[in-house]
Amino acid sequence: MHPGVKLRHIRAFLDIAAEGGLSAVARAQGITQPALSRTLAELEALLGQPMFLRQGRRLVLTEGGAVFRRHALTAIQALEAGAAALRPGVSGTLRVGVLPTVATRFMPRVVLRFRDLRPEILLAVETGPHFHLMRMLREGLVDLVVGRLPGAAEMAGLSFDHLYEDEVVLVGRTDHPFRHRPAQEALAASPVILPPTTALIRPVVEDYLAANGLAGLRPAVETVSLALGRGICLSSDALWFISRGVVAHELDRGDLAILPTGARFLSGAVGMTQRQGSAPTGLADFAEIAREVARERP
Repeated sequence: MHPGVKLRHIRAFLDIAAEGGLSAVARAQGITQPALSRTLAELEALLGQPMFLRQGRRLVLTEGGAVFRRHALTAIQALEAGAAALRPGVSGTLRVGVLPTVATRFMPRVVLRFRDLRPEILLAVETGPHFHLMRMLREGLVDLVVGRLPGAAEMAGLSFDHLYEDEVVLVGRTDHPFRHRPAQEALAASPVILPPTTALIRPVVEDYLAANGLAGLRPAVETVSLALGRGICLSSDALWFISRGVVAHELDRGDLAILPTGARFLSGAVGMTQRQGSAPTGLADFAEIAREVARERP
């Protein structure tokens, strides 16, 4: 490797590959976007080929970039393991991808118990949409993903450990004018927030709408973000289809209320997805704690 390649070049490259762009990485690193562009240009010049192609607003890895990324990740992980070995009481990192359905209530309980049991292991949590976390899992950027059961076409080379069933609910503010009316009537008269088309729960929501004569309903917004969905619902008459786990605290506090849909099929499996044959440090303990917390759910 060219002696001019520095650790900053490799970290910048990996961050850009993960984000698919420059602006978010530049903000996170506290530098200007032109400065980050120069760092990437330096790396490409030193390696003798481009690492990315531009597709619209996104930067996509070239074939050479994908090859270099695999080796760069291994190198960075080895360096981090070496640094951790010099710190007493620290013994490795477990990287977990977390989907919104488990992020607000289930995962905090798992994380705190894992911390008590294995304080020497750093738990690094990544959040994001399903497609993003599954890509990270396949590329070795996370060790497992906690969330809904992936589609059958995504399961090659992966295994799924079922934890519990989670409902998809229709929620609105507690004093919503249609709260005590039939859900179909409320949906026809209110702005509707749907999960994005890439969300695993979107197909079951669309099936419900089609079964109730609302096929092709145009949503006002598409999101599974708690902060955004909650804010819109509390400030308007909007109704939101979302996993119950995302809004569990809001329902308990009475900020949001469920409008009964009468649909039994609006639910799905939640569990842990990992690469077959993968057994990183602490994974077995993490999985057992997750099962324990799942058994305690009401």
